[in-house]
Amino acid sequence: MRPKRSLGQNFLVDPNLQRAIVRALDVQPTDEVLEIGPGTGALTRHLVDLPRRLVLVELDRELADRLAEELDGRPQVTVVQGDILDTDLAALAEDISALKVIGNIPYNRTSPIVFRLLQRPRPAEIVIMVQKEVGERMLAAPGSRTYGALSVGVRMVARVERVLRVRRTAFRPVPRVDSVVVRIRPFHPPRIAAAREKAVRVLTRAAFQRRRKQFQRILRDDPAYRLSRRAVTEVEAHSGLDLTRRPETFAPEDFVRLAEAVERS
Repeated sequence: MRPKRSLGQNFLVDPNLQRAIVRALDVQPTDEVLEIGPGTGALTRHLVDLPRRLVLVELDRELADRLAEELDGRPQVTVVQGDILDTDLAALAEDISALKVIGNIPYNRTSPIVFRLLQRPRPAEIVIMVQKEVGERMLAAPGSRTYGALSVGVRMVARVERVLRVRRTAFRPVPRVDSVVVRIRPFHPPRIAAAREKAVRVLTRAAFQRRRKQFQRILRDDPAYRLSRRAVTEVEAHSGLDLTRRPETFAPEDFVRLAEAVERS
């Protein structure tokens, strides 16, 4: 199968890594599993006999047809040809809060797919392979060069950990960058209300568009806020945070506190 550059296809050909990624999901016989972008079935073949139910969502119609033909006769497997960004996850799963997700995510679509998976209702666990730099941003500590909106957006709703490092030579064709496998475990039940999550995302986008400015200046100047100096002082008092600091020094939980204080101002 010739990889399609337009779909960002790079096929994982190292069988040891394939098995290690599947093991990381710790699939049980009672589990329901969703695989995103199964491609040629590199992970699928190690996964297919493990869960009670397996759903494959593949954008490439030719690959989806091949998988459906290969897996015909396995009633526990459902192949869906489509874009995961347009797919209703709740409609695919019997219980999305118990669903486990696995996949090798195209580099050019990583952030949209991650945030799609973290929309409510959320699965129980997500094990995905992403570009190394994206994985580093998810895991980055406040104050580091790679810390940003993705770090906050993921970790305000989930725990994230690195599982495996994957060298580019494990793929065909060989990409220009290395990869990393991360495990994302959404908080169940969610720690903050849905409306507050939305407010934090708006605040995070505004903040990291001006990451080198003091937070008090961002709240005064950004079109989404335009707070007066008095209102900024109230936000600082309510949050207990020093708003002369830059956004990149605020932990994910600080953004949550700050969004709450902004709502009260």
